[in-house]
Amino acid sequence: METRRPTFPKTLLEFQTRFATDEDCEAYLAECRWPDGFRCPACDGERTWALPARRLRECADCGRQTSTTAGTVLHRTRLPLRVWFWAAYLMVVDSRGISARGLQRQLGLTRYETAWMLLHKLRRATVDLNRGLLRGDVEVDEAWVGGYQPGGTGRKRVGRNAALVVLAVEVRNGHPERLRARLVPDDGAGSLVGFVCEVVEPGSTIITDGWPGYLPLTAAGYEHIRIVEGSGAGFVNPVPHLHQTIGNLKAWLNGTYRFVSRRHLAVYLDEFAFRHNGRLNRAAAFQTLLGLGTGRGPTEWSTIAGAKDIPRVAFTPSKATRRATKERQRPEQSTQSTVA
Repeated sequence: METRRPTFPKTLLEFQTRFATDEDCEAYLAECRWPDGFRCPACDGERTWALPARRLRECADCGRQTSTTAGTVLHRTRLPLRVWFWAAYLMVVDSRGISARGLQRQLGLTRYETAWMLLHKLRRATVDLNRGLLRGDVEVDEAWVGGYQPGGTGRKRVGRNAALVVLAVEVRNGHPERLRARLVPDDGAGSLVGFVCEVVEPGSTIITDGWPGYLPLTAAGYEHIRIVEGSGAGFVNPVPHLHQTIGNLKAWLNGTYRFVSRRHLAVYLDEFAFRHNGRLNRAAAFQTLLGLGTGRGPTEWSTIAGAKDIPRVAFTPSKATRRATKERQRPEQSTQSTVA
């Protein structure tokens, strides 16, 4: 049975009126966490009263106090709840996203570090730990992000600081649906097929270009459609929906943030996938950012600043990888696309 969600403001003025005070925000959190009414986790009692100033619900039977923000990214925060709500709202409604400097200006925050940390905490709430696997027809491809060096065009511009990202998107009725993205150390079969096995349901149809790193997909339990790109009149884009998504990713990173640290890039990929997946349901996306129902708790400053919760990935392409990349970009001898 689908969880009943509180109504979500449709306009900026409605949002401003709905969440004018911290008490309004606390009441919304309580409605999201206990849509059928609060029940004490200690005695299962239903009689309770609210202590909004302390963000608590107190059981009238046993006196147990339960925090409204416990288990969310807002737990033990010193910032007003209105600041969190506005930050989450701006991330949800603006398709371009918002930088820490922009958030600092919008909310009148004194310190840049506060805005930066707030956004990074929200980014860590974008991934639902209980999310399902992609299924059906899934396009998969990889792309280099950042690290371009002057001179050359296309993949010949891949620099030593470039990061390799592999992406997968569901395609239903000719439209892109759910997206997954991840940093990988190289474009070998271990990294690419390993990613597919973790995010795509076995038995699904995987559509890729002709890169040999995807060849083990059939043995891994997937139906593999391999489209070898030709040249000239015979050119066929093997993954058109994903190529458009990759273009959007690069434009978003360059347009909104200009510069993204390599060690923090993984959480920006999470934010991009979250934006893509939540674009049609802002109420659910807003609640996800606040950490409601995702299994995500708060993250400490030291963990975020040092990116200690982000797996280390070898970003610098090896000589063999760079050589293979150049070979991959040479025009095919045949002018016809083949499907295997």
